[in-house]
Amino acid sequence: MKERFLEIGPDAEEKQEKRFNIWLSGGNIPFVDEKAKAAYQERVTMVKDAVQLKKKPLRVPICPSPAFFPAEYAGITPYDAMYDYDALVRAWQKFHDDFETDSYNGPGLIVPGKPLDILDFRLYKWPGRGVAKERGYQFAEAEYMKQDEYMDLIDDPTAFFLNVYFPRIFGIMEPFKAFPMLPAVNEIPLIPPTFAALGSDAMKGVFDKLYSAGQEILGWRAKVGKLGMHVMGSKGLPGLSGGFTKAPFDVIGDSLRGTKGVMLDMFRCPDELKEACERLTPLMIKGGAAGCRATGHLMPFIPLHKGADGFMSDEQFETFYWPTLKKVIIGLINEGMVPVLFAEGSYNQRLDVISDFPEGKVVWWFDRTDMARAKETVGKVACIMGNFPAALLCAASPDDVRAHCRKLMEIMSPGGGYIFSTGASLEEAKPENVKAMIETARKYGKI
Repeated sequence: MKERFLEIGPDAEEKQEKRFNIWLSGGNIPFVDEKAKAAYQERVTMVKDAVQLKKKPLRVPICPSPAFFPAEYAGITPYDAMYDYDALVRAWQKFHDDFETDSYNGPGLIVPGKPLDILDFRLYKWPGRGVAKERGYQFAEAEYMKQDEYMDLIDDPTAFFLNVYFPRIFGIMEPFKAFPMLPAVNEIPLIPPTFAALGSDAMKGVFDKLYSAGQEILGWRAKVGKLGMHVMGSKGLPGLSGGFTKAPFDVIGDSLRGTKGVMLDMFRCPDELKEACERLTPLMIKGGAAGCRATGHLMPFIPLHKGADGFMSDEQFETFYWPTLKKVIIGLINEGMVPVLFAEGSYNQRLDVISDFPEGKVVWWFDRTDMARAKETVGKVACIMGNFPAALLCAASPDDVRAHCRKLMEIMSPGGGYIFSTGASLEEAKPENVKAMIETARKYGKI
C-alpha cells in the first residue's frame, strides 16, 4: 500500500486561507450589531495573524481554558453543570459577562451526564458517578483491549470497536458482541444470516437506549448551541477550536491498552503497536477534519498525553509516538486545518523534533515547557500558546499572578506568534486571580 500523509500538499496554504475566511465570516452567528461583528472579526484576525506568522497581530489574543471553572464561579457543582442544562447555561453566560477574553470558551467539554447514565459508560468516572459531585472527571484506566487482540484491531478497526471495545466501555452495548460484520455482505445469500442478529429483543433494547441517549444529547446541544450563538453574537467572541482528535498512540495508550499495557507493548509487541497506530491514523485525520467542517472552523484540538518528557525516551518518541502523530498533523494541514496540539506536561526534550514543519501551519499549546526555549525553536515555525501555571491561579496571590503573567508576556509577546492561555485549565482557581491574569495579559500583550 502506498504510504500517505508524508508531505504537505501544494494547495494546503490555499485551503487554509479559505477555512480562515469561512471562520472570519461568522457564518450563522446572529450578531446584535455591526460593532459586535467587527469585534468578532478583529479577534479572528488576531488569532489568524498569530497562527500564520506573516504579520504581527494587533495584540496577543487572550484565550484561557476554563473547564469547570465557570460552574465553580457561578456557585454550582460540576454535577449540576452536567445534569442541569439551564444551570450550565447560566454559569457560562456569567463567566463571559464577568471575564473579558478573546474567545468563546463554551461548555462543549462538559459532557451531559444523563446520556452517560443511559449508556452505562465505564471509561470515566464523573461527578456523582464515582467521584464527588464537587469534582471533575476521573479516567478509569484499564486494559479494554487485550494484548492478543492487536490484529483484530488492525484487520478491522470499526468491527473491533463495535464488537469488542464498545461492549466493554458501554454496559448497554453487551449485545453488540453479536453485531454482524457488515463488509462481508457482498452477495444476496449473505443478507439473512447477517441481519438476523439485529432482530433480537436484546439488540432492540440496545437501539432503544441509544435513541434515548441521542435524544438527550440533542436537547443538551440545543441549549448549549443557543448559548454559544448568544455569547458570540452579543460579545463578538469567536470559538477557538471546532473539532477534536488524538494522536494514534494515545488512542491505544489511553483508551485501549492503558498506560501499563502500552509501555509493555513497546517491548513485547512493538511491530503490532506501530501497525495499529498506522491503522488508526486516517481515522484520526477524518475525525478531526469532520468536526471542523461541522462547526465552520479550522482548528481541531489534539490533547497529547503519553509523548511527554519522562514517559518515554527520545528514541521511543521518534519510533512509536511521533511518526503517526506527524502524519495526523500533515493530513489535517492538507485538509486546510490548523491543528492545535496541547502538549500536556513538559516537551523540553521534543522541541527540535516537533519543529519540523513549514511556517504557520500548527499551534503548539504548552503546559510546563520552557517557553523561552520553545520560542527559540518551535516559535520560529509555529504559533505557541499557553503555559500560565494553573497552580498559581489556585494558590497564589493576585500580585504573584500579575508578576508571573508580566514575565511570561515579556518573553512571548515580542514579534507575535503567541496566544495567551493557561498551561492547564482554570478549575479551582481563585476568581480574583483569574481577573488579575486576564487584566495583566491584556496590559502587557502589546506587540
